[in-house]
Amino acid sequence: MKKNERLRSYGLKELTAYKIHGRTDETQDPLPLFYQGSGIELNVTGTELWIEIEVDFDVHEPWVWTALNGAFLSRQMLMPGVCSLCLFRGMSPEPVKNVRFFRELQAMSEDDDCRLLVRGLRSDGEFLPVEEHSCKLEFIGDSITSGEGVYGAKEDMDWLPMYMGNSRNYTRMVADALDAECRLISQGGWGVLCGWDNDLRHNIPSCYEQICGLAKGGTNEKLGAAKPYDFRSWQADAVIVNLGTNDAGAFDQPAWTDPVTQETFELKRGADGACHPADLERVRQAVVDFLAKIRRNNPTAHILWVYGMLGDELAPAIREAVDRYVEMTGDGNTAFLLLPDTTDKTFGSRQHPGELAHARAAEVITAYLKKRL
Repeated sequence: MKKNERLRSYGLKELTAYKIHGRTDETQDPLPLFYQGSGIELNVTGTELWIEIEVDFDVHEPWVWTALNGAFLSRQMLMPGVCSLCLFRGMSPEPVKNVRFFRELQAMSEDDDCRLLVRGLRSDGEFLPVEEHSCKLEFIGDSITSGEGVYGAKEDMDWLPMYMGNSRNYTRMVADALDAECRLISQGGWGVLCGWDNDLRHNIPSCYEQICGLAKGGTNEKLGAAKPYDFRSWQADAVIVNLGTNDAGAFDQPAWTDPVTQETFELKRGADGACHPADLERVRQAVVDFLAKIRRNNPTAHILWVYGMLGDELAPAIREAVDRYVEMTGDGNTAFLLLPDTTDKTFGSRQHPGELAHARAAEVITAYLKKRL
């Protein structure tokens, strides 16, 4: 391949005309991409564009996806080290190309070494300002919001990064339909009160006010993951919460034992198989408390709690909790929305919603938000 001698290298901090997507510490150089759906967006002329990245992991390799002029272009697995990826080449030099480079994989709470950093760019074109999007959306959730199951065959059950995808889950579909800039915070297996296995440490509210409290370890701490998140720097027009699926699953799991205190916790069912009323009330209170925390940090956003893509057992309890919060606070800018359940025809891999299920959910959420925003 003949080398393009007109390519010029830029450190990311040398450029001013680009947009950062996702929660991150923007003072860092290179720039860490902690969450799925985080990345950079560019408008650039020229024939060729490369991005230089730095990657590391212990077990779970990061994946990325790219889009050109609004159209999905590629997704790929990354290996450890510093490397350059070609985002386009051989194109007509004059037209402005809109390029998106996004992390595909969720923040990995089980791999302290998993990281993806953007170091710089190389091009023979000119970098131009990126227009603001029509609105700002924040999505909060679990494996559904992480896009687990949107890639892979229906029979594939291995828990692997390649089966997780931000590029075609409901959050991306809603964002594209509304021309929204969005930020995500989600983790497979976590809930609003506890994880799928009753682990009380695995609740999203506990790390909501950090940049990325899900990313642990010394390296991620140095990258700013544990810093308080500055909500004032990016005020969402709507916050969409999709939690409760793992809390529901915990009712069918054995008790969890705290490794430090040796105390146990378990969401239990009664003799009739129904969720125990006292434990159901714990879930309701966790929803109320999280709504209050979201509102404290997002004073003007519409808060929408969605649920139901993998069963709706807790729908009445969550709806009651949302109603209780609204009645207690007078916050009429908060609502609950039931989503279509996944069917045999719309499952993806790992018994999770597939692309068709995400598309159905996205249609419901988009229609709702169009009326509210």
